[in-house]
Amino acid sequence: MEGVAMLKQLIGQLQQLLDSSHSHSLILQPSNHTLFFQQQQQHQQQQTRWTSFDVEDSSVDDFCGLVVTAGKSGSFRMSEPVKSPPTKKSRRDRSRGKSSGRSCSTEVMEQEIWKDFPEDLFEAVIARLPIATFFRFRSVCRKWNSMLSSQSFSQYCTQVTQANPWFYTITHENVNSGAMYDPSLKKWHHPTISTPPTKLIVLPVASAGGLVCFLDIGHRNFFVCNPLTQSFRELPARSVKVWSRVAVGMTINGNSAGSGYKILWVGCDGEYEVYDSVRNSWIRPGNMPAGMKLPLSLNFRSQAVSIDSMLYFMRSDPEGIVSYDMATGVWKQYIIPAPLHLTDHTLAECDGQIMLVGLLTKNAATCVCIWELQKMTLLWKEVDRMPNIWCLDFYGKHVRMTCLGNKGLLMLSLRSKQMNRLVTYNIARKEWLKVPGCVVPRGRKRQWIACGTAFHPCLTAVA
Repeated sequence: MEGVAMLKQLIGQLQQLLDSSHSHSLILQPSNHTLFFQQQQQHQQQQTRWTSFDVEDSSVDDFCGLVVTAGKSGSFRMSEPVKSPPTKKSRRDRSRGKSSGRSCSTEVMEQEIWKDFPEDLFEAVIARLPIATFFRFRSVCRKWNSMLSSQSFSQYCTQVTQANPWFYTITHENVNSGAMYDPSLKKWHHPTISTPPTKLIVLPVASAGGLVCFLDIGHRNFFVCNPLTQSFRELPARSVKVWSRVAVGMTINGNSAGSGYKILWVGCDGEYEVYDSVRNSWIRPGNMPAGMKLPLSLNFRSQAVSIDSMLYFMRSDPEGIVSYDMATGVWKQYIIPAPLHLTDHTLAECDGQIMLVGLLTKNAATCVCIWELQKMTLLWKEVDRMPNIWCLDFYGKHVRMTCLGNKGLLMLSLRSKQMNRLVTYNIARKEWLKVPGCVVPRGRKRQWIACGTAFHPCLTAVA
């Protein structure tokens, strides 16, 4: 409004100067504010006459920079615009200015310069962009589309660690195709794994190094896949038939899946086998030691927690943890009583620390709680729980929970007859966030998540 007031005063001043018979010339410069205010005081008693400019409907920038030099009567010329004090423009004005071409300069990418831009710098930059961005860049040209097979691009990708894992899930209505959730962009992706036989229904049971291990619903075959690139591999047949009461764990040999990986399945009666990707074969070391408490209470949804070469499984009779060292082949068990009134609990991991997540139900109240295993006492200590305002939605309802990931960031599927809610929990930040509903392309109905696992997205991981 200050600019508009000054503009009105300036127009009135110019109108008075035109009608006067002064013989001297008046030149207004951007820095000569003193002369302007002197002339204003000399004519403040005179009646001001306005021109036909509609100031209220015009932009201040169009007028406040106008300077007229009066020489002879009726002789005018445009001089250097006066720069007005900077004023904050609305977003509409800024966008209007861009669209109307008022920008004084436009940047042009010179082909002579950019054609010699080092290719390795392109790869270094793209490797550090969000994973979802890379798939849009693949449509730029054939050369960028072939980056996945580039050795240099693979090296750049191994140097970049993804902050958060993604989640690969299976929905009730679309068991033959998965849905991937990117927590950084809070977006669902819907890939199609078409390599397995269409009659098979494969479920994700473990992950490591950007790869996801699948088990067909008949529990006869294992598959390994990179959900991002759709690289797929069916593992050799096993010597022992796998039933439903098994747990599966997966580790990598080095820092990436390029060094090979191992998969362990263990049954409730103590039988187990280990698959080595380097040898491309299953190894059956034997049964568990005689001192292990059998049978184990396991099923294929009992996700194992991996810390380096160690795998940890939860057991319920007696309550505790069973561990297996993939490097040495040593089994151990720990008898650890679970918290009271706990259901649907599973193990999790954060920075090498074993965690426990489960539903704590007492009377009609239900809440999701997080515990941490104390290494000295081997007891669970509660460290966090879901906000009370969210737990009110569970009051009086029979709620079931499934943990879809156990690496630092958890996805919890909470469901009842009247409710289907997805929530992520960041263990390090103690942050609870609601997940948007999963809707398949060209669909409207929100999908119910049946099972899933977390995996760290890696463009160069090969099954």
